[in-house]
Amino acid sequence: MKRLTLGILAHVDSGKTTLSEALLYHAKVLRKLGRVDHKDAFLDTDKMERERGITIFSKQARLPLSDDVDFTLLDTPGHVDFSAEMERTLQVIDYAILVISGSEGIQSHTETLWKLLHHSHKPVFIFINKMDLARNSRAEILSELQTHLHKNCIDFSEQNSDFYEALATCDEQLMNQILETEQADTSAITQAILQRHVFPCLFGSALKDKGTEEFLRLLETYTLPLPECPEFGAKVYKITEDEQGKRLTHLKITGGSLKVRDILDGCNHKGEPWQEKINQIRLYSGTKFQPADEVFSGMTCAVTGLSQTYAGEGLGIEQNSESPLLEPILQYAVILPEQIPVHHALMAFRKLEQEDPQLHVTFLKQLQKIHVLLMGEIQLDVIQHILKERFEIPAEFEPAGVAYKETIKNTVEGMGHYEPLRHYAEVRLLLEPAEAGSGLQFSSVCREDELDRNWQRLILSHLAEKQHLGVLTGSPITDMKIILTAGKAHKKHTEGGDFRQATYRAVRQGLMQAESVLLEPYYQFTLKIPAECIGRAVTDLQLNGAKLQPPETFGEFSVLEGTAPASVMMTYRTNVMEYTKGRGSISFLPAGYAPCINPEEVIQKFAYQPESDLDNSPDSVFCSHGAGNLVKWTDVANYMHTESYLKSAPEIQPEQISRPVRQAYTGSIAQDEELMKIFEQTYGKIQHDERDKNHVLHTEKQVSHKAKPIPKGEEYLLVDGYNIIFSWENLKKISEESLDSARAELIQKLSNYQGMRQCRLIIVFDAYKVKGNTGSIEEINRNIHVVYTKEAETADTYIERISHDLSREHRVRVATSDGTEQMIILGNGAYRMSAEELRQEVLNTENQIQEYLKSNH
Repeated sequence: MKRLTLGILAHVDSGKTTLSEALLYHAKVLRKLGRVDHKDAFLDTDKMERERGITIFSKQARLPLSDDVDFTLLDTPGHVDFSAEMERTLQVIDYAILVISGSEGIQSHTETLWKLLHHSHKPVFIFINKMDLARNSRAEILSELQTHLHKNCIDFSEQNSDFYEALATCDEQLMNQILETEQADTSAITQAILQRHVFPCLFGSALKDKGTEEFLRLLETYTLPLPECPEFGAKVYKITEDEQGKRLTHLKITGGSLKVRDILDGCNHKGEPWQEKINQIRLYSGTKFQPADEVFSGMTCAVTGLSQTYAGEGLGIEQNSESPLLEPILQYAVILPEQIPVHHALMAFRKLEQEDPQLHVTFLKQLQKIHVLLMGEIQLDVIQHILKERFEIPAEFEPAGVAYKETIKNTVEGMGHYEPLRHYAEVRLLLEPAEAGSGLQFSSVCREDELDRNWQRLILSHLAEKQHLGVLTGSPITDMKIILTAGKAHKKHTEGGDFRQATYRAVRQGLMQAESVLLEPYYQFTLKIPAECIGRAVTDLQLNGAKLQPPETFGEFSVLEGTAPASVMMTYRTNVMEYTKGRGSISFLPAGYAPCINPEEVIQKFAYQPESDLDNSPDSVFCSHGAGNLVKWTDVANYMHTESYLKSAPEIQPEQISRPVRQAYTGSIAQDEELMKIFEQTYGKIQHDERDKNHVLHTEKQVSHKAKPIPKGEEYLLVDGYNIIFSWENLKKISEESLDSARAELIQKLSNYQGMRQCRLIIVFDAYKVKGNTGSIEEINRNIHVVYTKEAETADTYIERISHDLSREHRVRVATSDGTEQMIILGNGAYRMSAEELRQEVLNTENQIQEYLKSNH
């Protein structure tokens, strides 16, 4: 069965809801057509929507066409102020219906929608509406679509030779079919639409019910069912409440099925796991719903019983959604009546934030004020109305400027320690600048033998759960990589909340050290004005930090495009209307964040004191004389218990090891200063004494021309660690879960092997991709050393160099299955051993150990 979710999108007043009515009418869901202007449209169910004549909240309607085809139609808001609601809906649709007004053509928000559809890779069907009012012909409108949207917008009204000729230019498979048969079959066209190689277009008038039934049949014919997936998956796209106040989680089933009483699990915004049961499944159509016992892949429904879900959350095998592209940038302060407690209002705003996460509600604890982010004035009116009608809070809003953000220029290490009495946690974080628009990225390079994987996951959850504030204006940070490099827990005293404190303090301490940059939001704009006003416009915009493209002239009008700070463009519309005497127009698209054009002025205006912000402290707490002692962020480095990731590897000075040699050999140590330094750090200072003929560095003064004798000194085994791990099946499986665990298992096995063989063991691991790594050596015992190579040096390179040196004086074997490395090893005079040969020797050794233990029992 073909179960699909269709989303219908449009610029405001393009007739989107009217088209939805017509589609539902022809699917026999409605007995008569409603109208937006008559306030009886089936999907405009909210009082505000009917009063304003616009869609504010996304609505769902079932659209069953036959026993084999069941569509769900999602009607989305068209006004730019409600773009966040529309973008959330895009996450769950399978196909998009884009409605364009034939009388107005492509408008500013139409282009925004097209970019979002391109970003989300959604196949699109286009309905050109209001053709009864259009001034241009079909051919002219289609040409506009092909110019401004995509050249593969194809008119599906008549499937004649011109139609197939146009199709042939869109897709290679279609071209081959049409060249052979002069036609293309339905399956090939359907596949091309799914791949976004073809965008079908139909013309009509939804209000007069012209072309709407044909458009419905087009959807039925040229859509494909979802591929089958037996495992359960679902994507949450909206949270609402019903009339009785029950919390509804709206979701799309993307795999398997969901039944009443099924138990789902996930993690909330704080990273805390939850597990809850589905109490009821509802299939909504307008305001009414039908209860269902089970829903299947492709269906959209609402469920009760889930209290911790959030919009964008993936359930089952489904991943969480990416950060939205359209973000509100206008900040407002909430003004409450004296009789309304601020915490009462905050609870109401938190509930609204669950339904619309883009509100970004912020509570300024010191000032006891609430701030929200909004897209525009119409959304502001709607929020005011909801607060009054639903929560009985007659709030006012005061503009608080645009929403700034902060980032950093340089790489720093942030340190946080939390150790009041009977608590303990320590965290080191690397803060690096990232690409503009990339947001915050969290990862870990901390080794699991230093900090357990569960603690590491908890730290990463704490990083993600909070909106971390910068130190210039207290604005949220963005465009950074935050990497966990080290951490420490106490076996007895560490609790989960301890790492939250240490993590927050580490982020803040790093920001205090860094060179911070203030960012402000930018708009991409299109300005259409009379040609004689272009000089004034260019001067105005350039003086205000805009970056402009060359203007284009179309008849009496000029079009100017570019980007400019949102703080400037917020009021510029009024200026345009004044100097063009009402003949000009301007449209905006969010263009992300860029460095602020007047940072000193903005920072001075905010007057933010980061060290006075007690909720975001950069200081740490250390235990001293049985009590917690606050250490200033500037001194924290002197008290930390873990090693810095940015500093060079510490000098390793193990005890000097004597290596008696039975016989003198020809040859000499390679004169590589860096190798000698690492060698001496690891195995002790080498004393050059020509009188001692038994010394490792003694060389004969007379060169023998006889064959070089086989070295009879101590035996060395050099092991290419990762090569062995990925060659041994059992270690390879362990590495898929945890590479640290696989390393530890290999070291353990080789430690037993070394104990029986009495050789000197050096295990080498690549760390050449770790930025800033200077190499390190761990001494397991006198005869076992683990080497982590420095940045840009592979294990192969290290082994080749040290084997070349050691093989002159010692018996050296190298374990690796790298063919090239084996050849070089032979050339160095060492003996090669494959990964399988080493495995067999290790197994034999383990058997010998077992037999020995049995014989001594």
